[in-house]
Order: sequence, then C-alpha cells, then structure tokens
Amino acid sequence: MIINHPLLGPRDASEFTYLGDASLINRPDWQSDTAAAEFHDYLYLRDNPAGTHRELWFHEQGDRSWLVVTRDTLTHEILATELARDVARKTGRGK
Repeated sequence: MIINHPLLGPRDASEFTYLGDASLINRPDWQSDTAAAEFHDYLYLRDNPAGTHRELWFHEQGDRSWLVVTRDTLTHEILATELARDVARKTGRGK
C-alpha cells in the first residue's frame, strides 16, 4: 500500500505505524467533571467500520509526522491524506 504523504509524496506503508481511529486527536478535557468517563470511552471504545474510515498513521521511518489517512477498509484504497496538525488546527486544537 502506498500512502501519499502531503509533504514527501508517495511512500510505502511499511514506513508508517498505524495507530487507529483519527478521533484520537480529539482528546477529552482532563478538567471536565466527567473526565474519567470521557477518558474511558476515549481509550477503550472504538468503532471498527467496514468502508471509509479516517485513521491516524505515524511516519516512523521518515519525518516522524502524524497523518490522518482516509481509507476504504474494504479495498485499502486511500482517498485522502492530511497532516494531523492541520486537522487539529481546523477543529480549534493545536497552535
């Protein structure tokens, strides 16, 4: 599988480490009154969709960047790649 890195171009998937669902970017507020329950759900509850899914990948053998990869889990076709920092910024997180 080839992942089209937004900065470096096409790279083999073996250079990356898969972390999981891209919703991990949306970390709960640790100061919330319901933080324990929110962190439980954040850490242990995951969807396992068949079809289009947004995933978090780490470029471990390259520039060590985090990517959000939109991939069809049935065909392994990659539909989009974005830097995770850009995704976080769009949602008001990060600098």
